[in-house]
Amino acid sequence: MALQGIHELVQKYRSTFIGYWKDFHKHPEPSHKEIRTAAKVAEILKNLGMEVKEGVGGTGVVGLLRGAQTGPTIALRADMDALQIKEETGCDFASMNEGVMHACGHDSHTAMLLGAAHVLSELKTHIRGNIKFIFQPAEEDSPVGGAPAMIKDGVLEDPKVEAIFGIHVWPTLETGVMGIKEGVMSAASDRLKMSILGKSTHAATPEFGVDAVVITSQVISALQTIISRNVSPLDSAVITFGKIEGGSRYNIVADRVDLDGTVRTFNPDTRKLVAEKISQIAKGVSSSMGGDCIVDYKWGYPPTMNDPSVTQIAKETILETLGENGLYEISMPNPGGEDFAFFSEKVPAAFAWLGCRPKGIPPENFPKLHNNKFLPDEEALPIGVTYLCQVALAALGALSK
Repeated sequence: MALQGIHELVQKYRSTFIGYWKDFHKHPEPSHKEIRTAAKVAEILKNLGMEVKEGVGGTGVVGLLRGAQTGPTIALRADMDALQIKEETGCDFASMNEGVMHACGHDSHTAMLLGAAHVLSELKTHIRGNIKFIFQPAEEDSPVGGAPAMIKDGVLEDPKVEAIFGIHVWPTLETGVMGIKEGVMSAASDRLKMSILGKSTHAATPEFGVDAVVITSQVISALQTIISRNVSPLDSAVITFGKIEGGSRYNIVADRVDLDGTVRTFNPDTRKLVAEKISQIAKGVSSSMGGDCIVDYKWGYPPTMNDPSVTQIAKETILETLGENGLYEISMPNPGGEDFAFFSEKVPAAFAWLGCRPKGIPPENFPKLHNNKFLPDEEALPIGVTYLCQVALAALGALSK
């Protein structure tokens, strides 16, 4: 199907999928509670004549479009959940659910995939093979995520998916630009919880206790030496504690401090090394100071890996859709986590960034992801729909050869 024909169909359905976006944005639902969103997605897919499965991996929805000709099966994926953040965008379709908003753009992802479903359904006679439309819950529910449960429920089987594609709106890129790279696209995202245990006593007589606060300060400093002395300078890793709670009163030596944080790595071997060193150092420092340490290291999202051959299809699609100036060759992977990574572990995958910053607005002046003022440029959505349609057809064509 010629690109011009797809552009015409995208424009035909533009008001439809923009309407979906605004509706989803107005009614955001957090991870595992995407009840209304999933019901609307399923209804739309059924009205398009697709084979629809609901309740996949919880609240997930999958639509299957069978082409007029037999061939391979590829998948397109969007996430549906929102964040527990109070919205302050001031838009006329702002969240009606207090304390919940689509601050990461998943509403636009869902709307764009539904837009692609409309367009590709009209092109059914031109399609050789099958296209699965995967609407995934709980992407924000780190370290578990929503993809593993969908995979367990067989989302990549019957028919077997041979390649999968996903996109994410990206505010540092201008509308009209898409970014992608081969190999590692985003970091492994693990959850780290620790409890430092001491012995309480009166603050005026610290020699009779074991100060968990002092131990904690030493543990935090010591853990950063993993990055500087155990990880190669040609590699990278991050250990961050975003929450620390301890003590009960100003004049009592704390007997317990609880820490909650995250670990980001890009290399599987480095990921394993860092996890082992964290446990060794935290327990060793605590013990040497008369205390103890409980380490709860939860393996979360693996690195998102872009398969070279599938990524090449994505790059060629971006170039065809947006021209040479529309392709941003990403040089370094992003330290953020993304549970599309679980899909990329199972089948060849390509994950791309979709620029959504209005032209003329400097990057530093546009709200970033997870910000209570974040709202992607409406003009980015037709570009995303076009890309999804084009890459699906291109991949089916390549895999059919």
